[in-house]
Amino acid sequence: MKTLLINTSDARGGAARASYRLHKGLQQAGINSTMLVQDKRSTDISVIGPKLIGLKGIGVNYIFRYVIDQLPLLLYPKYQKTVWSPQWLPNKIHKKINRLNPDIVHFHWICDGFVPIEEVSKIKQPLIWTLHDMWPFTGGCHYNGKCDRYMHECGKCPQLGSDKENDLSRRVWGRKKKFWANLDFTVVTPSRWLANCARSSSLFGDKKIEVIPNGLDLQKFKPIDKSKAKEDLNLPVDKNLILFGAMNSIKDKRKGFQYLKSAINVLSEDLDFEAIVFGNSGKDKLNIPVNYMGNFPDNMLTKLYSAADVFVAPSLQDNLPNTIMESLACGTPSVAFDIGGMSDMIVHKENGYLAKPFNADDLARGIEWIVKHDQRKKVLCENSRKYVEKNFELKYIAKRYIDLYSQM
Repeated sequence: MKTLLINTSDARGGAARASYRLHKGLQQAGINSTMLVQDKRSTDISVIGPKLIGLKGIGVNYIFRYVIDQLPLLLYPKYQKTVWSPQWLPNKIHKKINRLNPDIVHFHWICDGFVPIEEVSKIKQPLIWTLHDMWPFTGGCHYNGKCDRYMHECGKCPQLGSDKENDLSRRVWGRKKKFWANLDFTVVTPSRWLANCARSSSLFGDKKIEVIPNGLDLQKFKPIDKSKAKEDLNLPVDKNLILFGAMNSIKDKRKGFQYLKSAINVLSEDLDFEAIVFGNSGKDKLNIPVNYMGNFPDNMLTKLYSAADVFVAPSLQDNLPNTIMESLACGTPSVAFDIGGMSDMIVHKENGYLAKPFNADDLARGIEWIVKHDQRKKVLCENSRKYVEKNFELKYIAKRYIDLYSQM
């Protein structure tokens, strides 16, 4: 079987990491898998993408298409600067797909100007689309916030700051409806929450929708002795370390850093906390010492997760964050608000703590509850690893996709 996985990047962002991991899992299972990207970061010869490198190591082609695709947003001076994708810039990617001649085309995250909406309808091969956010069934936003207009036909988009019905979001929604309505493709969502959102949408409500979580190579992500990990990273061995991280972890309001900041302000001083922040982020002052670690490759991330006593993901909306899964795999319990796909990974008070949504005091309670008693923390750490082994092992996830491919 010959599969073609299509994602904007093979390394940049959560969807890229998840889709590339699946690509390698399929190969390990004997599938002839190739990956097609717009922004190639790896040296993997089974990944096809532009090699020309430009600004800050990002492909020139990627920069050009991303910037041009974003131009329509300049018409909206009240645009909230959220992630928002018109996907209008033409290309002929369907011809490249046809030349590669796969048995299955498998979309993942295709934005930043990569695959135009109109091109999807020109693909002849059986199509599976794994969603990593809400964009495929909205008028352009990637997370809807409190807006429910994607259930109808978009327009008056709050993220655009628009008060007009026939705005850019209505036109993007209309293009999707026109070109995708009669397409027969299978939708996969990594979380139950995203599946429910897709089912309630006007664009995907009649599609076949499966739930298959992202997978993780548990030989790469595994527990390391906590004291040794702390020493290797020059982190204090005598303090409770709170880990927080994501792409644009501090700047992106959806990631909820402001709630972590508030929670830290009410933590007990007796528990002697220190924070670690990783990812492509700026810096902010907290009431406890902070270690800003920058970006880490997978082999170093394992050490970072193992060094932490608790991982906190205070996102306001999220699908199935890689960071929580990676943390649990390394035996570190997680705390998050009970939103989105968090409950697919965190079982309350078994391998972490699900706080009341947007309640910083309860977030603080969860952090303290995990680290307060050594024996309880030990059980939580063991449960964290066991839960990932049972539900997210890459071999198991790859097999589920292979079974789905065989039905196409």
